[in-house]
Order: sequence, then C-alpha cells, then structure tokens
Amino acid sequence: MTVPIRSISVKSVLTKSNLPVSDYSANPYTGCLHACKYCYASFMKRFTNHPEEWGEFLDVKTWPDIKHPEKYSGCEVFLSSVTDPYQPAEEKFCRTRKLLEQLQGHNVRLSIATKSDLVLRDLDLIRTFPNARVSWSINTLDESFRCEMDRAASIERRLNAMRIFHDNGIRTTCFISPIFPGITDVPAIIERAKNQCNLVWLENLNLRGNFRGVIMSWIREKRPELLSLYHEIYSAKNLSYWYDLDELMKDYCGKNNLPYVRNDDSMKRNFDSPPVVVNYFFHSEIVKRKKENGQ
Repeated sequence: MTVPIRSISVKSVLTKSNLPVSDYSANPYTGCLHACKYCYASFMKRFTNHPEEWGEFLDVKTWPDIKHPEKYSGCEVFLSSVTDPYQPAEEKFCRTRKLLEQLQGHNVRLSIATKSDLVLRDLDLIRTFPNARVSWSINTLDESFRCEMDRAASIERRLNAMRIFHDNGIRTTCFISPIFPGITDVPAIIERAKNQCNLVWLENLNLRGNFRGVIMSWIREKRPELLSLYHEIYSAKNLSYWYDLDELMKDYCGKNNLPYVRNDDSMKRNFDSPPVVVNYFFHSEIVKRKKENGQ
C-alpha cells in the first residue's frame, strides 16, 4: 500500500497546551501511520483536507528555526499530543530530532509519548534535557491482539526501549492505555514493567467518534462473549466495571507496596523507588471537583 506523504510548512511546531502535564505541545507530523484502531487523535483528519482514512496519510511539518528558544526555559514540552513523534517516517525525516536539537541546552523539561523504539536513536540527545521522561503505551502483552489494534512496534520492542532508557537514568512511564474491558490484564503488564519504569498510568478505553463503530464491530466479530459487557459500559453508561477495577488495583498495589494515587507525583520520588501507579479512570470527576473547590 502506498501512503501519501507530503511536506507542509507551519509557522511554529510548538503550541500552548491544554493538557495538565505540559506547558506546550509539539506535533512534528499531522497523521500517524501506526494506524491505531482506537486513536483519539483521529478527529484531526477533518482539518487536513485528506480524503484518506486516518492512519493512511502523513503530513511532515517544516518550520523556521526557533528564534528565542530560551523563552521555553523551565517549561515542559510534550511530544506529542495528536501524533507519534517516533513513527517510522521519523527515521527518514528526523523532524522530532530537529526540534530536540533546537530546544537543547535551554532548560526545557521534556516529556515524550510513543509506541516506538526508534526513540532509542535519540537517547544521547534526550538525556541532555533536565528531568526528561519518556512513556510507552502498552495495553496488552498479547502480540496477536496488539497486531489487531496497531501497526506500531511490538510490545517486546517497547519494553526493551523502556528498560534501556531506565537503565540510563531517564524517567520512564508505562502508559497502560487504553484499557480494553475484559481484554487488558493490567496487573500482568505492571508485573512486566515495574522494574524498569518510574510511573504507571492507567487510562480506560473511551469509545467516541468514528472509531466507536470500528471497535464495537471488532468486539462483535472477534470477542462476541464480551459484547454485552461493552454495551453495558458504553451504551448503558454503567461505570461499575471501572470502579471494580479500581478496587482490584488498590488491592494489587497494596500487596505489592506500590503507591496508588489519582495524581502524578512521580517526579518527587527517588529514581530507584517503586513506580507510582496513577488511576485516570475518574479524571473528569477530579477536574470537576477541583473547579468546584476553586483550585
């Protein structure tokens, strides 16, 4: 299959972020060839004028050199919010690396999210950023299920990259997302990753937009025994599955001496401490509560 790849010019690759974990977001690409069936960023297609489906095209961004990179000193820059900065095209186009080179040496706090091990190419560059951290999305240890859901690196390659970064003193995150009810074995993933990460984030599968039908069709065809559960969660809006999983995780973390919280305090902990497990199932509830309390 030939995927259309085009170059587009933008004024800046850095934009103010609405995410609670960063000050700026950087997306060196529009589109992502990992083509995850559940991609939350697929809404971006409507801004691209592409007739192709999300995951079947890529725009490579070019931008002027950052004139005053020092203005980002002390700020956290997140790569990336609506693409994977280390998808396969990065090996050729090096747009993520170009941005890192422009920001290097200016006291920028760097946060990277990926499903690739190509990030290993930039290990020596990333380690020059103070308090850098890198996360890998891993929602299964079953490679056959992974292949059904995305075209990214294998789970073993992701875990190996995580281990190498952690061994080199860079904070790492195992992002267990999205958790598929009845499919994702959260404790098993934590057991596999806990000695090579500083943080574990848990995020539930949200079915919205065009991919809702895609996922429900997949469940109906491949895992029909789960269909009633998915209808209960996503049609009847019954949250009991997530509350039960929350209790299970409290119990698991308690027995394994892992801190279990609903906010991220990993940067305050000793590097060699056991990872903090952060539950984002109820993030919207926390945001609402903070607004009510004027926080």
